[in-house]
Amino acid sequence: MLFANRQQAAARLAHALAAYKGKNPLILAIPRGAVPMGQRLAQELGGELDVVLVRKLRAPFNPEFALGSIDESGWAYIADYAESAGGTAAYLEQEKQAQRATIRARRAQYTPLRPPIDPAGRIVIVVDDGLATGATMISALHALRARKPAHLVCAVPVAPADTVEKIRAYADEVVCLATPELFRAVGQFYSDFPQVDDAEVIEILRGSGATERAGPITASTCPLTTGSPASRPIRRR
Repeated sequence: MLFANRQQAAARLAHALAAYKGKNPLILAIPRGAVPMGQRLAQELGGELDVVLVRKLRAPFNPEFALGSIDESGWAYIADYAESAGGTAAYLEQEKQAQRATIRARRAQYTPLRPPIDPAGRIVIVVDDGLATGATMISALHALRARKPAHLVCAVPVAPADTVEKIRAYADEVVCLATPELFRAVGQFYSDFPQVDDAEVIEILRGSGATERAGPITASTCPLTTGSPASRPIRRR
């Protein structure tokens, strides 16, 4: 195990991302597991917390395996192995519709009084508790790139090296604390890896003020510096 729990992983990520402290970064967590981590990052970096809603497109008979992913706008990433894993065109269309319905329901639950915070012109850090195939992160980064952030960062505690390489084309920077050779599932790298439910996500967002904010935040006026922390983990653009 590399991490005791998500809080420890988030603290280590905050140290790796210290160059952005005080620059009002927008921390976007992928629900549900990454939301407690996003809260910790926002607190330590002096940023704002929100969620980016994307969903895995599940393989038939193996819902834990991703054939791709879909974002809030309906754009979908389909992995090159999807067809060989049972992802026919008809199946994928049905799965897209199911996952978009889940995204709409979560948006109504999580931030009922406002639209997503506008990432335009801001330092945006997208966090997840780990990557396996990287499918959901690809959709998240693609969706955010279209909204013109000043600098787009993917931040995760752990991922396979080949997944990190695949992600690099979608972000300006990738911060990954560890790339173990033997990788079966994200949970194997945590001693304590409980499920995070919708009630916890809603409570965290309410505590951050994210559910009550009346409208999108304007772009930060803080300039992006190119300095780096003294000690950096694996970083790829």
